[in-house]
Amino acid sequence: MVGIFDSGSGGLSVLREILKILPRERFIYYADNANCPYGEKTLDFIIERGRAITKTLLDRGAGIIVIACNTATGAAISTLRAEFPVKFIGMEPAVKPAALSSRTGVIGVLATAATFKTSKYLTTKGRYEDNTRIVEHVGEGFVELVERGILKGAVAESVVRRSLKPLLDEGADRIVLGCTHYPFLMDVIRKVAGPGVEVIDPAPAAARRLLEVMKEEGLPLEDPHPGVELVTSGDRGSAERLLKMIRYA
Repeated sequence: MVGIFDSGSGGLSVLREILKILPRERFIYYADNANCPYGEKTLDFIIERGRAITKTLLDRGAGIIVIACNTATGAAISTLRAEFPVKFIGMEPAVKPAALSSRTGVIGVLATAATFKTSKYLTTKGRYEDNTRIVEHVGEGFVELVERGILKGAVAESVVRRSLKPLLDEGADRIVLGCTHYPFLMDVIRKVAGPGVEVIDPAPAAARRLLEVMKEEGLPLEDPHPGVELVTSGDRGSAERLLKMIRYA
């Protein structure tokens, strides 16, 4: 069984990609929505939540864990790898493909404030900022839109435009989504960004990495009882809506 966790429902965008390549596997998804969003929490708090959730997933039978949250990956994955005898797959900031493919030499990164402070992000950024200008902006209100199920329409467009405009004004022709909630707003982001701007979702890469590690570890790729078990620390409504959406998309 594969365990997956996020601060809320955003990690379901990663599960959506995983299901494309592991359709017969069994998953347990933990949405820590009572503490969402993580972007406003301290690193110590996120680490403690990571420990508690990992214990829950392992107790329920997870054999490998995906941290489907950029903020939690940056804050906690090193600690969790050191403390638990299980493989962890985290979210990688997709700065590299954006930097290598940009025509303007300017890329934009949308993420939470906490993600921008993590050593994982700063290290990745440092590898490419000599040859690429990297402009950043917090996706203000994006997580809240997704948790409320507002994925399109005038309200969503207004919220997205406020955070995207500063990146576009700087000439960014690649937009990196640095939070797993954000891909659920992909249609709106692309509409606001306009033609000629590529929006990069790191979820497919995380799904491919999970498959690679499972094969390396000799973990089963199918389960006699495939499906998704949903666990939440708060209200289940948002996660249930999005889970239904990705199952039948």
